[in-house]
Amino acid sequence: MRWIAILCLLLTFASIFPEVAATPSAQELLDSGRVDEAVQVFEQQVRQAPNDAAGYNLLCRAYFMREEWDRGIPNCEKARNLDPQNSLYSLWLGSIYGEKADRAGFLSAAGLAKKVRAAFERAVQLAPNDWKARVSLGEFYLEAPGIVGGGKDKAREQANALMPIKPGMAYWMLGRIAEKNKDMAEAERQYRAGIAATHSGARAWLELAIFFRHVNRLDDMEKALREVENAPVDHHEALMDGASLLMRTGRDPALGIRLVQRYFSVGTVEEGPAFKAHEYWGQLLERQGDHRGAAAEYRAALALFHDYRRAEEDLKRVAH
Repeated sequence: MRWIAILCLLLTFASIFPEVAATPSAQELLDSGRVDEAVQVFEQQVRQAPNDAAGYNLLCRAYFMREEWDRGIPNCEKARNLDPQNSLYSLWLGSIYGEKADRAGFLSAAGLAKKVRAAFERAVQLAPNDWKARVSLGEFYLEAPGIVGGGKDKAREQANALMPIKPGMAYWMLGRIAEKNKDMAEAERQYRAGIAATHSGARAWLELAIFFRHVNRLDDMEKALREVENAPVDHHEALMDGASLLMRTGRDPALGIRLVQRYFSVGTVEEGPAFKAHEYWGQLLERQGDHRGAAAEYRAALALFHDYRRAEEDLKRVAH
């Protein structure tokens, strides 16, 4: 019975020092989607340590999750300027520049695109084996026009560099290149090669499902997402993104709900903000006619991010 005594001692310690027992790490705050709390914590952190590059990077990432690009960019720039040799800080700076560029007018977007390229190229230069940096740079090359430094040949170079580091993502990029070339048979072959390379990982099945949506093979899309439901979870956010795909295409809400439930059961991650997952869950429940359950999910989203406009609008719609 010694374990009972130990458990009681731990519980007593937690009750005496609740602030110690309950204090989450910075990454835990981001992974749990507690984005309002994260902003408060990281703002206090940079006030107390104005030369802390890590604190500015964390604050930028919290604003990134809230899609507040203009508030996040100065913090990402500060992190990069304080520690210009840190690949992660250049990667996040390029990412938030890219989100801003996607929503900007033509002239502003062109200027931002050059900053995106410079940041991603610097991230790869600093950390050549960082697969996330190479994926981000390759995707930029694939999507950006040549006038700002884009190009499919450059994207292929990144795919080749990825092959020994992260083969599943290398095949994904090759699939994207084939899609750009309008070679859909080759694209499907590359996506399926990614599935084989990752031993049927969830993300590779998701990418195949996204491809099927692009070519309007929605039944095949659903079949691929059923594979996601039971696949090894190599990227947790793939479950949430699969639910979002079903929601956006108006297909099988029950499968979407199972995907988002599994997402919460295996653990939320920064790449898939939990408040968005709650909102997706609510929309899927709403499509099944469960307005009470949907309202509960929208409220759960707002508890994490109180200014989440989509959840506010959703809640107004179902909470009469």
